Amino acid sequence: MNYGFIKVASAVPNVKVGDIEYNTHEIESIIAQAEGKGVEIVVFPELSITGYSCQDLFGQQLLLEASENAILMLLDFTRKLDIIAIVGAPVAANGLLLNCGVVIQKGQILSIVPKTYLPNYSEFYEKRWFASAQDLKNMSIRYAGHTLQLTPDVQLFRTADGVQFGIEVCEDVWAPAPPSNKLALAGADLIFNLSASDELIGKHAYLKSLLAQQSARTMTGYIYSSCGFGESTQDVVYGGNALIYENGQLLEEGDRFSVSSQMVVSQIDVEKLRSERRTNSTYVNAQRNIKYSELNGQFAIRTIDAKSSDIIHDFKLERKVNAHPFIPTSSDMNASCEEIFNIQTMGLAKRLVHTHCKTVVIGISGGLDSTLALLVCCRTFDRLGLDRKGIVGVTMPGFGTTDRTFNNAISLMNGLGITIREISIAKSVTQHFEDIGHDISVHDITYENGQARERTQILMDLSNQLGGMVIGTGDLSELALGWATYNGDHMSMYGVNCSIPKTLIKYLVRYVAMTSVDETSKETLLDIIDTPISPELVPADEDGNIKQKTEDLVGPYELHDFFLYYFLRFGFRPKKIYMLARHAFEQPTSDTVKETKGADLGGKYDDETIKKWLKVFVRRFFNQQFKRSCLPDGPKVGSVSLSPRGDWRMPSDAVSTIWLKDLENL
Repeated sequence: MNYGFIKVASAVPNVKVGDIEYNTHEIESIIAQAEGKGVEIVVFPELSITGYSCQDLFGQQLLLEASENAILMLLDFTRKLDIIAIVGAPVAANGLLLNCGVVIQKGQILSIVPKTYLPNYSEFYEKRWFASAQDLKNMSIRYAGHTLQLTPDVQLFRTADGVQFGIEVCEDVWAPAPPSNKLALAGADLIFNLSASDELIGKHAYLKSLLAQQSARTMTGYIYSSCGFGESTQDVVYGGNALIYENGQLLEEGDRFSVSSQMVVSQIDVEKLRSERRTNSTYVNAQRNIKYSELNGQFAIRTIDAKSSDIIHDFKLERKVNAHPFIPTSSDMNASCEEIFNIQTMGLAKRLVHTHCKTVVIGISGGLDSTLALLVCCRTFDRLGLDRKGIVGVTMPGFGTTDRTFNNAISLMNGLGITIREISIAKSVTQHFEDIGHDISVHDITYENGQARERTQILMDLSNQLGGMVIGTGDLSELALGWATYNGDHMSMYGVNCSIPKTLIKYLVRYVAMTSVDETSKETLLDIIDTPISPELVPADEDGNIKQKTEDLVGPYELHDFFLYYFLRFGFRPKKIYMLARHAFEQPTSDTVKETKGADLGGKYDDETIKKWLKVFVRRFFNQQFKRSCLPDGPKVGSVSLSPRGDWRMPSDAVSTIWLKDLENL
């Protein structure tokens, strides 16, 4: 500090959501620039290490570990620099996950400041992932090689020149009694705010007014940094606000909606601020009422570090791993299947009653998914006392439809007593290809998706004509992989299978076949179970058999369901999922076969096969989120669901870099 001035900066780096390595390099670059300009303290946006809009990815252990490692990298990077950097990161502490500002100087963490007020309204869902500073009791944690004290109390930082500053995080300043009130009355000359405020009409003007008022009210320098370009634009846009105030006066302002990283720098006159406070009797009187805890009190619990071992042991998993975690393990499988059917049925029943709808339209392909959806429709109509003729099953043969699936579709609909419609798509799709100038002999993605979208158009238009609703047939496994044509089979008015994985569907259909239908329908259902899974969008082979097999293209569904379960349910990293899959799908020994008494152990896969399809799963899961972000309603059945409204809020723009890198290191 020279002549009472301190040089500060508000930085807004470009980020990639979930790409911690990229974000850390961006932060390092700006820190270097700031230090080169003589900046003494620089602040970055909220959760700048990971990206603010990670949503449910904050539950991923790999993300949290990578974030802590990034802090270690920043510590090493700043070891020889003369600057204080305040960066945003998620910090796991004694069972809590905290949204924190991490204060770094010369390779050391001075302290960690958790966010106090967590917005949980409108577009914000922070309480879903984070705990508040108010949930803390004084505790000592080990983080990034440091033993640190976490406290809900006021934390005041003081530079070598005696400048005192405090930190609050985003929503804190919007609260009726912001932490900066106490910080300023406790002596803070400067307040740094790590933020992630989205842009709405009129909000920016209100924000600037709010910050100006808070800076003036507390007589502080207020340095505000809010995330910008690179954050997910799935539902909101972040403008990248960099603002520096001094006692209510705007000193510097960054460019809103910049597509480049930016940093604004200003000198704040601390002596001037202190003089203003001393002469303002109201401020002095307010200081009399402030109560804050001492920061160096004694803890009732001591933490003792264990000694590291000099011996490295090879790891071997010594417990069984269920290869089919979605399959109920109860002794009464029939009861489990009945419960699942009841959940699906009640979901659809409520939607029909609410909409006064007595007609549903459903595409019947002769495959597993549409079969299960049809069975749910029949049960629902029976439960509501509606005539099954109100269920309009539509078979829409195309270029790849085989006799086997077509005959099964007709047989099943006849056996269940519903209304049958047969509408070939060949003529309309051929005309469509002519209209858009597509060569029908080229069996590419346009060739396939054109058929899928034509089928959906037929179903939608029929539902309008009949005053009904289209029932979706897509399942959880397909949603995870994005194995659906966007605005084709991806879309419906209610999706009854949305949380049923592919490995479970066979059990449910077999349950109905063995308990609830006539002999002919039973044979049809069992043959559907044995039919290779296929969208049937390319012509059959010379013998009329299915040529396009889904599992040859995207991998075995039992593997993908396994990956999905452990990725979502527990947030395991790919390396751990790979290890579990190797164990679950290893070749059984004669003793294992004897123990299981011939039970279905599932497929057996070598290491390279598991790794190959796990990589496909990770890549597709991230890349196809945009399809899941606009899914129709549908009932949750198990502990894992991908509803964008209930269970899985992931930005469509998140990147899979660190997860794929984890796989590369196997």
